[in-house]
Amino acid sequence: MIVGIDLGTTNSLVAIWEANGPRLIPNALGDVLTPSCVSLDKDGTVIVGRAARERLQTHPDRTAAVFKRHMGSGKLIRLGNRDFRAEELSSLVLRSLKEDAEAALGHPVTEAIITVPAYFSDAQRKATRAAGQLAGLQVDRLLNEPTAAALAYGIHLRGAESKFLVFDLGGGTFDVSVLDLFEGVMEVRASAGDNFLGGEDFLHCLIEEFFERNKLPARLKKDARFMQSMAAQCEAAKRMLSESPRASIRVAHNDADYEMEIDESALERCCAPLLARLRDPVETALRDANLQVSQLDNIVLAGGATRMPIVRRMVARMFGRFPAADINPDEVVALGAAVQAGLKMKDAALDEIVMTDVSPYSLGIEISMQLNDGTQSPGHFDPVIERNSTIPTSRVKRYFPVRDQQAQIDLNVFQGEARMVKDNIPLGNLKILLPQESRNESGIDVRFTYDVNGLLQVEVTVLKTQKTYSLLIEGNPGVLSEEDIVERFAELSDLKIHPRDRIEFRTLLARGERLYQQLRGREREMLGVQVLAFERMLDAQDMRVILHNRKAFEEMLDGIERQNFLNPITDPVQ
Repeated sequence: MIVGIDLGTTNSLVAIWEANGPRLIPNALGDVLTPSCVSLDKDGTVIVGRAARERLQTHPDRTAAVFKRHMGSGKLIRLGNRDFRAEELSSLVLRSLKEDAEAALGHPVTEAIITVPAYFSDAQRKATRAAGQLAGLQVDRLLNEPTAAALAYGIHLRGAESKFLVFDLGGGTFDVSVLDLFEGVMEVRASAGDNFLGGEDFLHCLIEEFFERNKLPARLKKDARFMQSMAAQCEAAKRMLSESPRASIRVAHNDADYEMEIDESALERCCAPLLARLRDPVETALRDANLQVSQLDNIVLAGGATRMPIVRRMVARMFGRFPAADINPDEVVALGAAVQAGLKMKDAALDEIVMTDVSPYSLGIEISMQLNDGTQSPGHFDPVIERNSTIPTSRVKRYFPVRDQQAQIDLNVFQGEARMVKDNIPLGNLKILLPQESRNESGIDVRFTYDVNGLLQVEVTVLKTQKTYSLLIEGNPGVLSEEDIVERFAELSDLKIHPRDRIEFRTLLARGERLYQQLRGREREMLGVQVLAFERMLDAQDMRVILHNRKAFEEMLDGIERQNFLNPITDPVQ
């Protein structure tokens, strides 16, 4: 059994393909969305998901979120007294999803299709694959997120012919893909995106607006507990504005209370620069696909950030029509990954579907250009594979040294769209030995082969000697080697993961601790007594007592949250 996994910036999901179609698998709490949060308890136990998210405010020094943005960078994230890489934290989320799938299916799960943003770089893709390996999964394929959404949408419209655009705005990334669906073939025509534009950036705008309106000192941004509390309140307000025209935010700090009332128009004003950034990738994708907006049959939304009314209005204005909302945007990518898993398993119900994808980036080498006065201008980028070429693909170009009798070429490989290599992403280097002949007799053929997982192989043939040099781009700065993966896998295997059958109780306790920090006075004291009592019940491990008291404890927390958290204001905006 191959599972499909949407490894998201904010939430992650796992799904499987069954005879009747894709099915999402709930976690131990019964939710299909598992927050992409990891926390390290004081005893060294790892907590993943909603319980970890609750600890963002109470234990910010032991909890991490939004680490997907650091995939492939080598950045270290400290939890307690231990450092983790982003792919290690992601592997703990993947391990949690793997355990949920095994509990639902009743047998081990060892293979997965994992989705990635279409605009993920080579290093980020390798880091995602490494995260899967660290979680004990064989990663059968990395699937672009908008392509996954299109697969789910294609199954939904089986038999139809359609040209459509997938507008995928998630928690941390923005992707656009233009697709053709015809006669059982799903062809990706073009992809574009922005790896640093997502729901988290809209949240940051709201936080900045709160600071400005309340004239808060900049030093408060270094107070981790205050910032996590504010982020939670602003996130709740952002979500509330999807259902109500106005919302209010209240944050307490020391003996002061800070408030802000926000409506959709104010949110749209403070997020205007972000909304403007949504246009460029859309225009790039349509231009590369050689399509006009009028030729699109539909616009498909994916990613939780597309729930925001300001984004949906922006999309409607951009395309002159309302986007399709046939499938839950939070779930569509995971459902598509399950479809791809079904294709990989060659399920009979999916035999008629053929899918093509594209390279989201141009891939090429550094060259020198000869100027009119005979001098050389180094550092120019020359694409071998142009962006939005159908993959898998293999392209070859011929190059010559810059001078006669040159003994060696340093072949530098880059990814990007900029004219100069200094503005693109370096991928690797090859040193090519040349016969010391005239430059016209010392040519080389450079072949780039790019596969469906977004991994690049470079092969160079010296024309005079027919000697070949090859480079599988895998040594990117910040990317784990195979030896590193084996070592880290052993280290992560030693970590204690909070028992799946107890995560519901641990989540309630973490929620109680979070609310305790937000209250004051008598209410805070009373809640502290209740949290301590529930904590002792868990320590005693008497399931009869725990189950008897769990419901009452949860209802008490619900009541506190309704009174002290976000208050929607439903009267019309004046």
